Amino acid sequence: MQIELKQLRVQDLLPFWELAFSNPDAEWTKWNGPYFHDTLPTKKDFIDLKQFNPYLENPMRKVIWLNNEMVGLVSAYYEDVPLNQWLDVGITVYKQTNWHQGIGKVALDQWITELFETTTLPHIGLTTWSGNLRMIALAESLQLIKEAEVRQVRFWQNKYWDSVKYGVLRDEWIK
Repeated sequence: MQIELKQLRVQDLLPFWELAFSNPDAEWTKWNGPYFHDTLPTKKDFIDLKQFNPYLENPMRKVIWLNNEMVGLVSAYYEDVPLNQWLDVGITVYKQTNWHQGIGKVALDQWITELFETTTLPHIGLTTWSGNLRMIALAESLQLIKEAEVRQVRFWQNKYWDSVKYGVLRDEWIK
């Protein structure tokens, strides 16, 4: 299994949109912060080079390539803009047929390593919700520490869920 993380290039805009956003009811949308009710970008808007595209050639969002095929995305964002001292990561593997194969673990391991190599930050975090047991298992499999659980703040499917925060310190990760 060869996994690479690469910035999204212009020539990959359409295939990436088809993988990630062509199906608004894709299973991944039910797990990736569904309580936010985010709208997926339209094909027209996503591939329009005259519009700003936050996915295109963005060092904070990289496509996960498995054996030369796009399968997902890793991302990073600052919780404390404009200070930019508190970085959280995310990951999505879009097709269910690629779940439970270890892709997420390898990709997220590479991503956290890259972020520690390219920043001076002492901490990298990951936030999920108590209903996303796969993301919780992924965080724990990478030895991220559960740092907080904010109870019943995510409302989804007529139920309150917890926000769960994991993190790792640079010196812990390098070991």
